[in-house]
Amino acid sequence: MNVKINTGSPSSPQSAISTLKPLLKWAGGKRWLLPTLQTIWSTCLQKKPALKLVEPFAGGLAVALGLNPKQALLGDLNPHLINFYRQVQRGLTISFVPKNQEAFYYQARERFNQLIHQKTYRNAEAASLFYFLIRTGFNGLCRFNRQGEFNVPFGRHHRIHYKTHFLDYQPTLKDWQFQQGDFEKLKSLLSGDEFLYVDPPYDQAFTQYHSQAFSWEDQCRLAQWLSQHPGPVVVSNHATERVLKLYKQLGFKIKLLSAPRRIACNGNREPVQEMLALGGG
Repeated sequence: MNVKINTGSPSSPQSAISTLKPLLKWAGGKRWLLPTLQTIWSTCLQKKPALKLVEPFAGGLAVALGLNPKQALLGDLNPHLINFYRQVQRGLTISFVPKNQEAFYYQARERFNQLIHQKTYRNAEAASLFYFLIRTGFNGLCRFNRQGEFNVPFGRHHRIHYKTHFLDYQPTLKDWQFQQGDFEKLKSLLSGDEFLYVDPPYDQAFTQYHSQAFSWEDQCRLAQWLSQHPGPVVVSNHATERVLKLYKQLGFKIKLLSAPRRIACNGNREPVQEMLALGGG
């Protein structure tokens, strides 16, 4: 992929970044990377105007909303996140009055976990509770224990602006496809020339944002899968020595960027070094 990497603003009207912000605060969000991704995306669009964006790790949708593609296939292992986006597509309205209060938070968390145990969490009530818990919980974390229960403590935010509906997002999301499950489940849905942006859990100690951790074996499996995609591929990850070696050996072009640290349990806000790997057509 012969694309110049820079952090400047997009130059053409077609590549203007969407004004819609991520619906959820999400660990590792890539809104800061949008100018760079926009340059790459715009170059690819010139070759194929109807290019589809595919993200196996959709997260907070910062990239999808920023690039604003006509077609998108967005996956994630977290079923509650995918349920939330599907409910937004249907015109989600929050079914209760959100309160930034500790007792109310734990009542909502208990109800959400009750829906999980009952296996009735693919509905608007669960989506509303999920949104509230992510907005109100500690540091905006999304974390589950081995029993699949949401276990993030109350966040003690001074003030929170809650949305009561998501109708402004509905037109953008209405034609996007959301798929829950392992990233390889998307393989059968691809024709081969899609634009893949892939932002897996960082290669670091804590990767358990769902009840299943993302292991080093998963990192290798992902890289091998991406190396076989004939269309354009962009991968971002923590620039650890073994991640850099993995993608270099598979023929990816590597760029190093300084990434802001958004969420850290010890309060550390120092920038981290991010890898951007480019491959495919």
